[in-house]
Amino acid sequence: MELSKTSLGPFKLYNIDAGRFRLDGGAMFGVVPKTLWSRYIEVDDSNRIHMAMRCLLIESENTGNVYLVDNGSGSKFDEKFKDIYQLDYSEADLLSSLNHHGFSAEDVTDVIFSHLHFDHCGGTTYYDEDGDLQHTFPNARYHVTKKHLETAQNPNPREKASFLKDNIEPIASWDKLNVVNEHHSYEEGLEAIPVNGHTISQQLPKITAEGQTVVFAADLIPTHVHLPLPWVMGYDMYPVTTLEEKEKFLDQAVEEGWYLFLEHDAAEEVITVKKEDGKYAVNEQLTLDHI
Repeated sequence: MELSKTSLGPFKLYNIDAGRFRLDGGAMFGVVPKTLWSRYIEVDDSNRIHMAMRCLLIESENTGNVYLVDNGSGSKFDEKFKDIYQLDYSEADLLSSLNHHGFSAEDVTDVIFSHLHFDHCGGTTYYDEDGDLQHTFPNARYHVTKKHLETAQNPNPREKASFLKDNIEPIASWDKLNVVNEHHSYEEGLEAIPVNGHTISQQLPKITAEGQTVVFAADLIPTHVHLPLPWVMGYDMYPVTTLEEKEKFLDQAVEEGWYLFLEHDAAEEVITVKKEDGKYAVNEQLTLDHI
């Protein structure tokens, strides 16, 4: 297993590979025709594309906190669910990735949820041998935005399938749950950028130190293939909002030279972005090791 890491001022950042899965390519690219998007990303016979569940561990020298941003889909699913999404932990999973970097689940002090769709929060809990639900990170505070938690607990019919009851209820009832407002600052150098196009009040953790910035792009920019503004997921609740948010976000990323940590890109871990003739494109393809 090769998992990257880097230091950024008082922060140490670790790539945590929580496994792979597949999603329908048409849904991932919305109104963009398959003849276009399939030029840039592999598609299987069932029209699905390969997706990562790449999480980010942030160790803070200033506070001693160990933050985990998202935690993949976990293990609370039956064979039908596993087959639909082609869940694959053969090369890596959440706990083995943590162990690779010298951490255990007990070491995690804070879990920051970008949002609560199943592929981002399913690893929070698991069923033990007796069939009882247990928390994977027993010492951790959970952080989710107030508006998003309300959305997850009262989803619209279109988004309901992504908010699974056995994921949401244990998080909502956790005694160390911290419901935050948008633009929340976790500590100096670690804050969250709110976006509302994919789902209400998704938060993108932003780490800034020594003149460099790494942003966990979550589902605003799920893969490097999604850089063109109109290439918006069919899963997005408010696609026009996503368009506006992407443009603002990418303009700032270009201007300030942000490193974008890609959660779902099976091929690219970190990219920087350039803008030429009004179009956004990949500038550099990196791993955390090379920041």
